[in-house]
Amino acid sequence: MNSFTIKDLENLSGIKAHTIRIWEQRYNFLKPSRSDTNIRYYSNDELKKVLNIALLNKYGYKISHIDKMGEAEVRDKILSLTQTEAQQERIVHDLIQCMVDLNMEKLESILDNYIRVRGIERTIRDIIFPYLEKIGILWLTNHINPAQEHLVSNIIRQKLIVGIEGIVTSLKVTKTVLLFLPEGEYHELGMLFMYYLLKSRGISTIYLGANVPIKDVEYVANLKKPDYLYSHLTAVGHNFSFDKFISDITKKFHSTPIIISGLLTNSYEKKIPAHINFKKSFPEVMEFVGNL
Repeated sequence: MNSFTIKDLENLSGIKAHTIRIWEQRYNFLKPSRSDTNIRYYSNDELKKVLNIALLNKYGYKISHIDKMGEAEVRDKILSLTQTEAQQERIVHDLIQCMVDLNMEKLESILDNYIRVRGIERTIRDIIFPYLEKIGILWLTNHINPAQEHLVSNIIRQKLIVGIEGIVTSLKVTKTVLLFLPEGEYHELGMLFMYYLLKSRGISTIYLGANVPIKDVEYVANLKKPDYLYSHLTAVGHNFSFDKFISDITKKFHSTPIIISGLLTNSYEKKIPAHINFKKSFPEVMEFVGNL
């Protein structure tokens, strides 16, 4: 069984920790356990409840009304939401619940159904990317079992690779982007997503993969002369230093524009060199791709 902190619930549901505490005091649907040091922690079932309640509350249902519903009624109300955004959020929440339950068959079925109806790019944009943004916080804080992470990552990785291999486009852009993850970063899904976005728009792409030493990036860059270097940082290892990474790539590639996206960019507060550009959100990433 997983246990989640109130901060995890806040990150996954979008409901502030303060509000969750108020719900606990006023209503009956949440009963967190306490650690020996009196810190709240929540079970898988309580995470699922918060995800469902947060979704209904966001789309018009009062908490006092939701509190009186049984589980079946809550689920029926969620399924009856007709707004496109609500339906997408429901699917993202379903994927989180599948991960928590290790129900990989259902997770893959959800993705396959969406791909069949909407296509791979919309699935990546509307479902996979928002899902990765949410569970990436759990990777960052080590509040997810490694087995869950590997199982989910492998399924999504397969979908992304199939999408990349299936790209057929008549578009042709003269720009070249070299994609890589630095040593200590193994979370490849965000980078594969970028690979898909760039390739589908006819942009020449060199994909080096994960855990790449700077000297190897330098070797390829010297041969291929890319217009941009691109890296996506999700949850690097404990021995990774963001400062050192910035310093190293600045020394090696002082004249090549470098784009960095991913969760870690939101927590970096120091000044960055002029030729390094952080993309801190999905719209910023899409704007960069659109401007190439």
